[in-house]
Amino acid sequence: MNRPIYLDYAATTPIDEAVLEKMLPFMSREGQFGNPGSSSHVYGWEAQEAVEEARSVVADLINADPSEIFWTSGATEADNLALKGICSDSQGKKHLITSSLEHKAILDCCRYLERRGHQIDYVQSNKYGTVTSAEITSAIKEGISSVVSIMHVNNELGNINPIGDIGSLCREKGLLFHTDAAQSFGKLTIDVKEQCLDMISVSGHKIYGPKGVGFLFISKAAQKHIMPQLHGGGQEMSMRPGTLATHQIVGLSEAAKLMSSCQSVELQRLQALKRVFLDNISKLPGFFLNSHSEDHFPGIFNFGFSGVDGETLLLAASKIAVSTGSACNSEKIEASHVLRGLGLTEDHAASSIRVSFGRYTTAEDVRNASEEICTVINRLIAR
Repeated sequence: MNRPIYLDYAATTPIDEAVLEKMLPFMSREGQFGNPGSSSHVYGWEAQEAVEEARSVVADLINADPSEIFWTSGATEADNLALKGICSDSQGKKHLITSSLEHKAILDCCRYLERRGHQIDYVQSNKYGTVTSAEITSAIKEGISSVVSIMHVNNELGNINPIGDIGSLCREKGLLFHTDAAQSFGKLTIDVKEQCLDMISVSGHKIYGPKGVGFLFISKAAQKHIMPQLHGGGQEMSMRPGTLATHQIVGLSEAAKLMSSCQSVELQRLQALKRVFLDNISKLPGFFLNSHSEDHFPGIFNFGFSGVDGETLLLAASKIAVSTGSACNSEKIEASHVLRGLGLTEDHAASSIRVSFGRYTTAEDVRNASEEICTVINRLIAR
């Protein structure tokens, strides 16, 4: 059976073979399978050493201190720990500033906090879905403790938010700043000191690592404002207790190293693939592009064809595996909240699909996928 061309890397990525090889010894009876919390024998020591080495690796990649890295089950848990943790301290109700284009992990968390009396403001993006420091400035309220959460790269559009500018503003105003970096870690440069980031959320399966692991960076200054949301054995300085998944943590750090080693080259390659793909399909009738043409990560872009339903296009284009939006929305037959947040009509939003390229996307894949879309669109329009 011929499998479709995989163009849904924003949803998840396959584990790199080098990452899998690095993980295997920590799952084998003859290997380093011990509990990193077991401090009385060599099995635990080996596992703990691997966990701390991984912590140092990811900390170095974002210019952080290892004591600022807290392992989680992924970016969703990290998002929840960041926002709920801030709103659980003893300093009263909080004011959260975010946007309506964030991942559901942020938006659902904000709705939960709003029901508990915290004030949430959703700033407007520009027509391309980018949030700037000017929008954040307009939402700041005097006399109330504010927290800002704006994602780095939008998971449906690929647009890049200027987190350095927003971080500088937050630092100047004395606000805590969190960014969901699930789609940018390893792909774009992140420097928590230079960009004035207090917290960032990361997921391993977006960078050719395993599912079920991620981390939350919390700066030393911000740690005193975060209350744990789980209670247990005291792991991770009690910020996130629970037995650590050594094999997954090791896999995440190895994946992060591989991403960092080829970051600039990969960006150029993805840009070239995107250019070929869009050149091939942009001449089709009714083509439109929802993503920003410049401030944009080239591995994710969103487009469609007027009058052609996105779900219909996906069903007809059986040779490619893409989605109409984020993976958390893919089971719902409704227009994406991101596209509706841009102010698009229901018909326009329903006609849109997301394509995302990755490490194993080849030039041949791009040619064949774009040809498939051309064939399908011409057939659907001719009906």
